[in-house]
Amino acid sequence: MSGMQPVRGTRDLIGDAFRRHHHVIETARHVTGLYGLEEWATPIFEATSVFARTLGDTSDVVTKEMYTFEDRGGDSVTLRPENTAGIVRALVSNGLAQQALPRKVFYAGPMFRYERPQKGRYRQFHQIGAEILGAAEPLADAEVIACGWQILQQLGIDDGVVLELNTLGDTPSRDAYRAALVAYFTAHRDRLSEDSQKRLEKNPLRILDSKDAGDKALVADAPTIHEHLTPEAAEFHAAVKRHLDRFGVPYRDNPRIVRGLDYYSHTAFEFVTDRLGAQGTVMAGGRYDGLVQEMGGPATPCVGWAAGVERLAELLEEAPEPVRPVAVVPVSEAEEGPAVELLQMLRAAGVPAEIAYKGNLKKRMERANRIGSQAAVIIGESEVAEGVVVVRNLSDGTQERVGMPGLLPALAAAGVVDAMLEQMVEEMELAAEEGEDEPDEE
Repeated sequence: MSGMQPVRGTRDLIGDAFRRHHHVIETARHVTGLYGLEEWATPIFEATSVFARTLGDTSDVVTKEMYTFEDRGGDSVTLRPENTAGIVRALVSNGLAQQALPRKVFYAGPMFRYERPQKGRYRQFHQIGAEILGAAEPLADAEVIACGWQILQQLGIDDGVVLELNTLGDTPSRDAYRAALVAYFTAHRDRLSEDSQKRLEKNPLRILDSKDAGDKALVADAPTIHEHLTPEAAEFHAAVKRHLDRFGVPYRDNPRIVRGLDYYSHTAFEFVTDRLGAQGTVMAGGRYDGLVQEMGGPATPCVGWAAGVERLAELLEEAPEPVRPVAVVPVSEAEEGPAVELLQMLRAAGVPAEIAYKGNLKKRMERANRIGSQAAVIIGESEVAEGVVVVRNLSDGTQERVGMPGLLPALAAAGVVDAMLEQMVEEMELAAEEGEDEPDEE
């Protein structure tokens, strides 16, 4: 079995790697909950048409990167390369596109793209995302961006991350801009890469995303959409900025951020950093008012973003500390019954607890130290007889014998019981005091 390895572009999440990954998702889940987002989970694979229609049949993702196969029923299905399409498909197919809008949605899960693995990028990767479905107002754009910014702040990785902001305008703005781009790039057609020459015919906005050095030199002098905005589109963009100022989200203008498909409009943005090398975008999104209609639903304005969990996790300075359980240690097999009862009592109180399955006292204590326990609760024959336990602080070696009502307070003193359990500790102490005050029954 020594030759068995993960498939290229995939990896196992174990130890520190998993704790980083989990911390990113749980932080995002908490923050999006503060903003009123509800979590949805959609299938990992969809009909291929879901992505071909939404990503564009000429995009690199569709033509080069999707994991597409024919199932046993002869249907073409694709492992999801992103999840906005799945969320919108769920909105439409569940009949929600005309009910109680807006819908505010959070998602988290694995995505799949066949591309060259590199730092922070895998063939199976993970994303978190936020979508506001059914809100046309610029306040929605600003709020979903503010939600993303707060996640970065809560993770402690906002230092050095910059929000870059642009507008794609409304339909008349984009039509005028597209015509200006065609005129500009046609005049320099012989200097364009082969791919960009094809894009010039089909979708000139995609040239602005080209990675070719020659194309980039031309793009630097290309017209920007701001020269072609209608008054309505200009005001929408200005309103988004005003709201971002109110939310306290810093930003800078980047007129080169574009989205090539027609269902995108108005706001486009990216949170970028120079701490990840060439792959500098950690969160990106925008407004996609035409996507629901593209997928067979009614015209529904939407805005949202997605972020790579691996990239966010890589920005964390340190992995979260592993859970340090209380070790319940029976002195011998004879005390395993009371030890298990004690184990379950601690777990019921919300205290992580473990027990070694075998061994003498020395070996069980070695296990307690190996798993990083902060404290050991030792129970032997005399302790069972007296209704007490020995609580040993494994950080400094001190220990004390306590009765069962005093167990949680003793663990609190050892730094094991956290603030969430303080109330339970106080209640147990109060119950113990009331029991002492009661007169003996005759």
